Amino acid sequence: MKNLLRLALVLFTTSVFSQAGHVMQAAGSVNMSMGGAATAQPLDISGALHWNPAAISVFDSKIINFDLGAFFSSPELSSSLPAGAMWPADAFGPGSPASPAVSGTTKDDRGVSPMPALAFVYGKEGSKHTFGVSAFGISGFGVTFPKETNLPMDANGNPNPNWDPNNSNPVNYPQSLGGFGHIESDYMLLQVGFAWAYEITDELSIGVQPTLNYAALELAPNPTANPNASGYPVSDKASAIGYGAQFGVFYNSPSGFKLGASYKTPQKFEDLKFKNTHLDNSTSENAFNMDYPSILSFGLGYSTGDIDLAVDYRFVDYENTNGFAEKGWTPTGSVAGFGWKNMNILSVGLQYKGIEKLPLRIGYTYSSNPIDSELAFFSIPATAIIENAFEFGLSYPVTDNFMLNGVYHYGTSGDKTEGEIFNPQNIQNNPPYGAIPGSKVGYEMTTGMVMLGLTYTFSK
Repeated sequence: MKNLLRLALVLFTTSVFSQAGHVMQAAGSVNMSMGGAATAQPLDISGALHWNPAAISVFDSKIINFDLGAFFSSPELSSSLPAGAMWPADAFGPGSPASPAVSGTTKDDRGVSPMPALAFVYGKEGSKHTFGVSAFGISGFGVTFPKETNLPMDANGNPNPNWDPNNSNPVNYPQSLGGFGHIESDYMLLQVGFAWAYEITDELSIGVQPTLNYAALELAPNPTANPNASGYPVSDKASAIGYGAQFGVFYNSPSGFKLGASYKTPQKFEDLKFKNTHLDNSTSENAFNMDYPSILSFGLGYSTGDIDLAVDYRFVDYENTNGFAEKGWTPTGSVAGFGWKNMNILSVGLQYKGIEKLPLRIGYTYSSNPIDSELAFFSIPATAIIENAFEFGLSYPVTDNFMLNGVYHYGTSGDKTEGEIFNPQNIQNNPPYGAIPGSKVGYEMTTGMVMLGLTYTFSK
């Protein structure tokens, strides 16, 4: 089973990056162009399968969707130390004078990543039963921040006369100087869902969707592992299988108003088991458990003439999710968890069908920031937090059975997420996290994506 899911991951979610915390805001180009709103407005099968399995009851044909997007982001990681700070105390050499104030910014150099989605629905006119299957990348994050090269000293501890403290990012210093060095993370979560919807009446449907998940995580350095004298190790790519379900209800009134609600249970995972290589070439192993949070969604839809309107509200429960509820350091100096807060997400979408064969869509998504500024340091490997996302999309029917869909997305993190730099060796001086007084670490980003999709409806 794990090999089968790994193959599906390679085919459909080569590299997925989320924007609402580590929750994908949408599935497919049509749903993305509506800001992710679909709980009560199933314009396409991908959005319905992703947010409310009961809503697939509106489809009475065999339909397949495939979407592929090109996603790019520009995260920036910055940090600073006040004048006189030593990180650690002898970072600038035993007996050295107090250091000057240091600050710098490092830009991510990851490049463009693919973002696929696949969905299929089987419906039959006159039947109360509708079935669906989907393979979506529902979660992901990743950064690649190069090691700082503008250092106060060389590898032998000799002062660097050309060092510019105003353009030197201390959080990316080598671990020998108290930084993390090269920082890289790569997390992906593929979810395969098997949906069934049942029409209780012509207006009211219920749905259920068991889910099977495959997650993979790679960290450099790996802060979930115990450090040794050389620092934190680099991990291999660890993987885990997870299980869960989604339940939904959908009401489609004759007047055009629609209501929907769904609950996605926590997706419970096995432990991620890392094999680590330390800077001194010694090896170690550690396990870390990271589940996917439960999500409660409520939706309102309205359709009349040439207009389709959708509004969704979601509550994401990070505070009761393994890997995110925990925070701080373990007694051995590893990171216990991200310490994220619960999230509120608002999605709004509008479709205009007044132009023949060219429906146009605009969407907007607002996401609250789950990262507490006090704990920003722990989320450096997972900086993909987008507060405001804007989308524009359209469709074009090539034939009666074949539809082309497209969307452009732009997102911004809004204000910088910023907090103090932590050092577990400094806990006795500044509990509970060992913050370095006067220090700062922060990150911000923008995202962009172009996605194209194909929808084929089989002849009845």
